[in-house]
Amino acid sequence: MSVIGNLLWLIFGGFLAGLGYIVGGLLLCITIIGIPFGVQSIKIGVATFTPFGKEIVEGDNANSPLRVIFNIIWLILFGWEIAVAHLMGAALLAITIIGIPFALQHIKLIPLALFPFGRDLR
Repeated sequence: MSVIGNLLWLIFGGFLAGLGYIVGGLLLCITIIGIPFGVQSIKIGVATFTPFGKEIVEGDNANSPLRVIFNIIWLILFGWEIAVAHLMGAALLAITIIGIPFALQHIKLIPLALFPFGRDLR
């Protein structure tokens, strides 16, 4: 069932969303300071391609001081905008019965969009 959901997700906007994350991540990787943030953006982009059948997993050192600092910087600069975009997408998709499973995937991606350092979608 998750294969069908992921295929429909890709066809109806998931591919463009994931591609946007990856292009943004590549642009962030141009500068040395932006590389950690670009890598996280690319990670979110890859996770956005196939969210069905996956869940957010916290790594061993997810709350290390450096990752907490990077998560705070990410939240201020990028995370809240991405989370609002996922929330808006979920709200629009939840209007119809057919869109509810896709809305739930947007909601599942919000915590990863807010705090990507030390977390992954598996």
